[in-house]
Amino acid sequence: MELELGPRLSPAGGIEITGADLTQPLPAESKAQIQQALCDHHFLVFPGQALTREQQHDFAQNFGEVEPHGAKRRPVAHVITNLDQDGRPVDRSASPVSNYRWHTDKAWRAVPPMATILYAVELPPEGGDTEFANTRIAYDALPPETQQRIAGLRVAFRWGASGGEAMMATRDEPPVAHPLVRTHPETGLKALYLGNHASHIQGLPEAEGKAILAALLEHATQRQFVYAHRWRQGDLVVWDNRCLLHRAAANYEMGKYRRVLHRSVVRGTVPF
Repeated sequence: MELELGPRLSPAGGIEITGADLTQPLPAESKAQIQQALCDHHFLVFPGQALTREQQHDFAQNFGEVEPHGAKRRPVAHVITNLDQDGRPVDRSASPVSNYRWHTDKAWRAVPPMATILYAVELPPEGGDTEFANTRIAYDALPPETQQRIAGLRVAFRWGASGGEAMMATRDEPPVAHPLVRTHPETGLKALYLGNHASHIQGLPEAEGKAILAALLEHATQRQFVYAHRWRQGDLVVWDNRCLLHRAAANYEMGKYRRVLHRSVVRGTVPF
């Protein structure tokens, strides 16, 4: 297997990798090359794949332990769709906990995932993009006085925080606290760690903490820090949750067209 790494997709990062048949086990050299590319470029695009859910799960294990999903916890990628129980497309973008809002996966967990892998199965004829915001370069772009001000602050995360107490009460999960400025365990570089499930900043008045989080989120999602991936059927994308926010773009007729993707999530480490 001879991989070819393309040019950087955007100032926010990303590269396309061709020459990979991800249905097959990765040679040690290719595995190391892909792992290093993720550290260097934050998200990777593998076009033209044809994967079963089992094969995607096997590929995800190259990055670490794959988190189980659902009651049966089978070793397969799970399905992400805009479909209701009857298989009809539904517009869920108005929900405060929808994937159409900036977030990093499972930040409300004590040990959130290090990477997410998404594979395009069915797509609308146009739109349905996924956007990525690079919170490492966004942190670097902050004025030094702001970096000093937020150093050492810890954010309380809880599922459904953006929907208020009523939404959070639907899941019996206590809040967890993570650093607002997170250090990447492999590169040692700092990035903002925030998003849709951030509730408040510990030790600050609630209004002040929310204002800081809102301002930093607005800063981190400016267009110069964002890449929008326009999906093609067969694309598989791997991204680093430790230095990226992401969201599905509400730029298609969600109540009319199907959007089906398969997802695998790789276990991470406690943020520091």
